[in-house]
Amino acid sequence: MIGPAPSDLSLEVPDRLSAGAPPEREGRRRDGVRLMIADSASGTVEHSVFSRIGEVLRPGDLLVVNTSASVPASVDGIGAGVGRVRLHLSSPIAGDLWTVEPRHPRLVGSDRWEDFPGGEVALPGGAVALLLAPDARSPRLWITQLGGAGDPVAYMNHYGQPVRYNHNGSAWPLSDYQTVFATEPGSAEMPSGGRPFTHELVTSLVASGVGIAPLVLHCGVASFEAGELPDVERFRVPEPTAGLVNHVRSAGGRVVAVGTSTVRALETMSDSSGLVHPGSGVTDLIITPRRGVRSVDGLVTGWHEAGASHLDLVEAVAGSALVAKCYSEAVETGYLWHEFGDSLFALGEGVGPR
Repeated sequence: MIGPAPSDLSLEVPDRLSAGAPPEREGRRRDGVRLMIADSASGTVEHSVFSRIGEVLRPGDLLVVNTSASVPASVDGIGAGVGRVRLHLSSPIAGDLWTVEPRHPRLVGSDRWEDFPGGEVALPGGAVALLLAPDARSPRLWITQLGGAGDPVAYMNHYGQPVRYNHNGSAWPLSDYQTVFATEPGSAEMPSGGRPFTHELVTSLVASGVGIAPLVLHCGVASFEAGELPDVERFRVPEPTAGLVNHVRSAGGRVVAVGTSTVRALETMSDSSGLVHPGSGVTDLIITPRRGVRSVDGLVTGWHEAGASHLDLVEAVAGSALVAKCYSEAVETGYLWHEFGDSLFALGEGVGPR
């Protein structure tokens, strides 16, 4: 399968800009991370702090949030002929088939396994993962038969750990990989766009007239690089949320998606006129600047690797030129990357292909 054309943005992010710890572990608040505000209509870029996001939002705006909760989807096992292997259980396909990423385990994180041969991996509790074939969407994912695990979420809760990468300074607990919106377990990796929100911040936003609407998209692993496609992911857009999105936009308010996963779910259920319909299922939608967005006016997100499909999605909302400006300023002024890092609030000029 041929992926979308990669973003033209070329950017080297130094290791010093990797956020290795949650801000709370460093004596700060969740909403104390930095916030860059980019407005496509004016072309301006401003710098703030996340706790002041209410100054950008206005009464009548709607935040759409992902209520998927992270599960401990990283399980260590022993591979036939290869020894220790760490499996990131990404997404269920059907029955006992999953997409899984095999990785070389390290003390906290893990390394990509470039030449994994496939085959059987013995897992704790007598479970077995049989890695059948690489996934056509991303060669680092494998189509895998998971046997003897019973209920997968219960199994992961007993034997798994959070998906962590080498930028994580310590083995932070699963609670650090949850957002305040998390209610329904299912994400291999946290829908991290919503992590900086706190209960107090949400309360103040609602009191000021900003609406909050939930949906669910269970995120697979997100360690993909240029040219690799994200996993097929399960989602649900409830009828009240679809109705609220359509009402707010028709009334002149702005719909702001919290996280790229939220955009993916909304755009999957939007028609060519921008109306969002309720529904559930799995989505393989890839959003690029050429396609554009139809259902959202803005996006709250973290910072993504150059060439990744997540960055294509951000450019679809805010435009490639403005996003390039944002990323350049982020590196120059020391914004932090990854799930515990800083945030970008990008406002688009409007919906429709650019």
